[in-house]
Amino acid sequence: MGKWTPATIKAAKGRQKLACLTAYDFATARLMDEAGVPLILVGDSLGMTVLGYADTLPVTMEQVLHHAAAVSRGVKEALVVADMPFMSYQASIEQGIGNAGRFLKEAGAGAVKIEGGAFRAPLVETLVSNGIPVLAHIGLTPQSVREMGGFKVQGRSEEEARRLVSDAKALEEAGAFAIVLECMPPPVAAEITRNVGVPTIGIGAGPQCDGQILVTPDMLGIQTGVSPRFVKRYAELGKAMTKAFAVYRKDVETGSFPGPEHTY
Repeated sequence: MGKWTPATIKAAKGRQKLACLTAYDFATARLMDEAGVPLILVGDSLGMTVLGYADTLPVTMEQVLHHAAAVSRGVKEALVVADMPFMSYQASIEQGIGNAGRFLKEAGAGAVKIEGGAFRAPLVETLVSNGIPVLAHIGLTPQSVREMGGFKVQGRSEEEARRLVSDAKALEEAGAFAIVLECMPPPVAAEITRNVGVPTIGIGAGPQCDGQILVTPDMLGIQTGVSPRFVKRYAELGKAMTKAFAVYRKDVETGSFPGPEHTY
């Protein structure tokens, strides 16, 4: 497969399921790229996974720019998408286009991700018309967690489900090349997927989406605490790392490291 772009991601609908992941550093991004992951999101989840915040709200433009640039340097084939952090685009379309452009110019990203439904369509349309591809994001939108009253499943009622379908259609019409669907009942995600011509990328939205995305430290077992229900653990690297650190500490304390083979 050649280099992934917003156009090839969009064209994958109905042809190939898209396995997407988050990354925040050069080395991890390089390994994902070598594994053939088509879309790598530099998520504002870095607030919790890297920076130790309780949620995504404190994350700044400079922080995401820093990590997005590192990820971009590690990638040859995947599409790198930078997550626009809280209050980097909400104040005005002018603010949004200025900050989104920085991710392409300064960090080498190929697209940006923006949270919100139909009310974001004017911003999405403006960005796309100015050459900035947009990955949309509806359902549970973490930047609105205070207004939502916590991390809650969206679309449970008929009214909410209809609104989500309408949101997806509006974002497609505005030019989004794909739409993240987070934490909603699978029938709702399936209805959205049937009703839009761009790929849907699920996270806690069931198997009928056109692709899936996971937060990498969750799926690798690096995060501490309880993982969301939708996470499948593909490795237990956290346990392996803790064991390695403990063995190293013991080797240093007992004097068995460094040995003759580790010295000049």
